[in-house]
Amino acid sequence: MTQMMKAIGYQKALPLLEEESFTDIELPIPEPRGHDVLVEVKAVAVNPVDTKIRANVEPGEDSWKVLGWDAAGVVKAVGESVSAFKPGDSVWYAGDLTRQGSNAEYQLVDERIAGCKPDSLDFASAAAMPLTAITAWEMLFDRLNIRSGQEHKGETLLIIGAAGGVGSVLVQLARKLTSLTVIATASRLESQAWLEQLGAHYVIDHKVSLSEQLRALGIGEVDHVVSLNHTEEHLDEIIASLKPQGQFGLIDDPETLNVRALKSKSLSLHWEFMFTRSMYETEDMADQQKLLNEVAALIDQGVLKSTLGAHMGSISAANLRLAHEKLETGSTIGKIVLEGFE
Repeated sequence: MTQMMKAIGYQKALPLLEEESFTDIELPIPEPRGHDVLVEVKAVAVNPVDTKIRANVEPGEDSWKVLGWDAAGVVKAVGESVSAFKPGDSVWYAGDLTRQGSNAEYQLVDERIAGCKPDSLDFASAAAMPLTAITAWEMLFDRLNIRSGQEHKGETLLIIGAAGGVGSVLVQLARKLTSLTVIATASRLESQAWLEQLGAHYVIDHKVSLSEQLRALGIGEVDHVVSLNHTEEHLDEIIASLKPQGQFGLIDDPETLNVRALKSKSLSLHWEFMFTRSMYETEDMADQQKLLNEVAALIDQGVLKSTLGAHMGSISAANLRLAHEKLETGSTIGKIVLEGFE
């Protein structure tokens, strides 16, 4: 007899107010093969990618789509090619956009994109971190090619929209591991206080001219800019704020982006999408396992801290609907997490 598990899914992309936008269901427990580990999911976090897929991606006919790309849990079984984990290990991961997500009691994930959960964090605090930690790390160290230590002393990094999940990690990585001067943006007082607590050298308001605020700080133009949301709205100010030959990184999906405007300053453009390695099974796919293990060590050493912002109860259709609604306001601080199944 096929063993079943609880899950939350949908069969049609619907607005959140529709009751069937999320449904509590049962699905067969999958079996691990090859490099897959079967994880008993303990806690999950919600990300903008979840809301985008829920609103736009239709599952196949008569099938269920399970979202969720941030989880922490315990390995229950492993495929025949797995070497990094064994049953009983606690892991954290962001998963693979092309596979079923973590809003289920059990999930398959490739060992090469999973890491060992930090010992010092509970499952909820750990689930808040993987996707944003991978995104922030890859942007800073792989895309912008920033090096740890004192190599970039005297250089400046401006992070636009920094109070959310990715920004909350990026501020910490840049401040704790590099010599960059970190300028973060947020428009609300509570968001600004959060960023100061995370270590930003300066916090400015992205609803006011960025270039004017930088001049007022005596900084003028910056060496690097990372835009985390509403890039279209900020593009002119980003270009005005960057030094000639500066670097411009982004993670969002602007409808239009006038890259010709970057030419006169010879600005380089860097897009970060943390699912690229898993989607294309790149040769360096296992770098995400290494990355997550490094972040876990930094957390256990007290260098980095979890960016859990709100715990919204157990993993259920009703609570996921509320979490998506809160996330879509665009005013969250840190990450939204759910834990355990009813």
